[in-house]
Amino acid sequence: MRVVLVTGGTGLVGKGIEAAVQKLGPKPEDTWIYLSSKDGDLRDYEQTRKIFEKHQPNYVIHLAAMVGGLFKNMKYKLKFFLDNEHMNENVLRCGHEFKCIKVISCLSTCIFPDKTSYPLDETMVHNGPPHPSNEGYAIAKRNIDVLNKCYNEISTTKFTSVIPTNIFGPYDNFNVEDGHVLPGLIFKCYNAMKNNTDFTVWGSGSPLRQFIYSRDMGALLVWTLEHYEDANPLILSVGEEDEISIADAAKSIVETMGFKGNLVFDTSKADGQYKKTASNAKLMKLNPDFKFTPFKEALKETVDWFLNNQDIVRK
Repeated sequence: MRVVLVTGGTGLVGKGIEAAVQKLGPKPEDTWIYLSSKDGDLRDYEQTRKIFEKHQPNYVIHLAAMVGGLFKNMKYKLKFFLDNEHMNENVLRCGHEFKCIKVISCLSTCIFPDKTSYPLDETMVHNGPPHPSNEGYAIAKRNIDVLNKCYNEISTTKFTSVIPTNIFGPYDNFNVEDGHVLPGLIFKCYNAMKNNTDFTVWGSGSPLRQFIYSRDMGALLVWTLEHYEDANPLILSVGEEDEISIADAAKSIVETMGFKGNLVFDTSKADGQYKKTASNAKLMKLNPDFKFTPFKEALKETVDWFLNNQDIVRK
């Protein structure tokens, strides 16, 4: 019997995993447990240990994290570092102590060096300091790779990680200050339509991002659980050719939502890191048949979910 514990399992990516498991057809020998923050505080070792003791998982997908957009990262660097560091240490320690078969942790492209060449690949994680705007979060996430390597030297558990680019989809956090860029823009556009005001995007709109749909991310994490045995991180991303600017993303939201007002860029606000272009060559070599959902199709599904679920949307 396989018991898969998903920390942060009721959020954006956890719901993507759940959708992927349902689409593939749940295996009768599998039990999937999707944890939320109500199940315990993973920053506390004793609470984390009790969760592992209760569920006795033999596989873990570690998604839980303190996350936020650019401006929240800039404001609370120390809290981002400490909260995430404690969570990661406790989950990986329990994975080792409870002799799990595999622990997969979710990192972020912000862990890569600020000053670097592009495209980013899995060998470049530790080549320099991350962008100062989110260094607290980035270093805590980067340290997972260090912990994985240390545990793999002494443990029977296989520790590995994935590095997704910008994830979006149903069950995202659409809060303008706390959420990531795409859901924040969707909510801003919604408010502009409701209040008959300008749709204002913070920054110039010039930074470039690769957006991956949460349901694609969920499917790839299930594939990783089944097939990826390398201890080194694996980038989960659409191709370099699918990278788009924040301005183009905002225009796609305008088109999808049918906004008829003015789209304005507030250049007094910071842009953050200009680009984080990542290569998915390693992924596509290992999983060549995987097909990503086209951006505009995924955006429409996300907008439809947002509009139809106002009672549960985080905003």
